Amino acid sequence: MFSAKVIYAIASVTLVSLVSLVGIVTISVNEERLRSVLFVLVSLAVGAMFGDAFIHLLPESFQKSGDTLMPSMSVLAGLLGFFILEKFLLWRHQHTLESNSRIHPLGYLNLIADGVHNLIDGMMIGASYLISLPLGIATTLAVVFHEIPQEIGDFGILLHAGFTKRRALFFNFLSATLAMLGTAVALLVGSSLESFSSVMLPFTAGGFIYIAGSDLLPELQKELEPAKSTVQLVAMVAGIGLMLILKGLG
Repeated sequence: MFSAKVIYAIASVTLVSLVSLVGIVTISVNEERLRSVLFVLVSLAVGAMFGDAFIHLLPESFQKSGDTLMPSMSVLAGLLGFFILEKFLLWRHQHTLESNSRIHPLGYLNLIADGVHNLIDGMMIGASYLISLPLGIATTLAVVFHEIPQEIGDFGILLHAGFTKRRALFFNFLSATLAMLGTAVALLVGSSLESFSSVMLPFTAGGFIYIAGSDLLPELQKELEPAKSTVQLVAMVAGIGLMLILKGLG
């Protein structure tokens, strides 16, 4: 019975990881046309990140903890941690300009935050299958529906940071494979992961809030054309709305 759960868990987390390749539909799109709609993807990512943090991650963190102080401290740790990390990446970026590196540190920050998120998703899938097969399938579907808008936004952020389409796809998929590691750990360790996820969920929320608030929103504010600004707002609300809908489905 356990082996069957392992097979289902591996198949499920593989499906979740493949969602990260949603950006493959853009491979045949003209580069100039893709850049023209990039601001919409970034706006969607801002909404999805804020929505994910405030609608999914933080409520679940407070529910798991039964306390307010520890999750709040973990959120602050996420904010400060990503601030320090970005400082380091900016410092390194500044000192390696002669290498003709055009990738903005924002891209790497997003990969790290998304990687931690994928790791936790994988843990939830593995832990759910240990409880029951139906719960594992339900959790997998919830993660897949949740990941589609998230991965579209992540792909847009990587392009915005200077990645080529192919490199953005590769690194987005590489980040997604951490879900496989999370599932493997969950299957091996089991219920003792509860305390770890209670800390990492709000930490990830802090990372998403930092990236969306300090890096992406200022970029969107540079657009002053009323029509495009309206599209930005609609895309952000759509990102939040998608997370709200997924919360209702869950």
